[in-house]
Amino acid sequence: MQINGCSAIVVGGTGGLGEATVRRLHSEGAKVVVADVADDKGKELERELGVRYVRTDAGDEDSVLAAIAEAESLGPLRISVDCHGGPAGGGRLVGKDGSAMSLEAFTTTINSYLISVFNVMRLSAAAMGRQEALESGRGVIINTASIAAYEGQIGQLPYSAAKGGVVGMTLVAARDLSPLGIRVVTIAPGTFLTPAYGKAGDQLEAYWGPQVPHPQRMGRSPEYATLVSSIVENDYLNGEVIRLDGALRFPPK
Repeated sequence: MQINGCSAIVVGGTGGLGEATVRRLHSEGAKVVVADVADDKGKELERELGVRYVRTDAGDEDSVLAAIAEAESLGPLRISVDCHGGPAGGGRLVGKDGSAMSLEAFTTTINSYLISVFNVMRLSAAAMGRQEALESGRGVIINTASIAAYEGQIGQLPYSAAKGGVVGMTLVAARDLSPLGIRVVTIAPGTFLTPAYGKAGDQLEAYWGPQVPHPQRMGRSPEYATLVSSIVENDYLNGEVIRLDGALRFPPK
């Protein structure tokens, strides 16, 4: 599928992975809508690149529909990338004091990292289904999981469950959407160094870098964006979860 001339929605487009994706798709000719809740950063990208920013709560139907409508006003919506963040409750299933993990902490994380992803995916798919079918299909949906879906660490149960859910949806969604010619692919990043870490980034790099087999460093946001571009352009990538982790496997803690 050609990126040039398509419209694209990037949910979480002001974050590290999202901003890199916005810049990559924009540079390749896509008409990009940045869908996020960070107004200052979103408007900054809008001014710098000429993309559109729409304040978007990934878990709210009307909010996501507004971002999709903006994308459709720019051209046929054929690319949806979801890499939004959010609160991630954690802790052991049973704490050292003998108390059970908070149900609220679990459900909050599931809502943020799984249900919101489903919300964006279903609404993007319906919009893509309205587009004219090309030889390459109607579009591609790219979700973001984590290697924690496979090797969740101690204290990561809610986050691991949510990301595992994103992994589990991938093949089924691809099969569901195959009659419409819409592909679904998930990226499962390892440890990525993004601006959100601020001054703590150096400490994280020193901790995680040596644990990555090769290259021995944390991932960089443009590497995620490069994979997004490759997925869009390769029509035979479908129903797959791609680990992007330098062969890292999380230890228990």
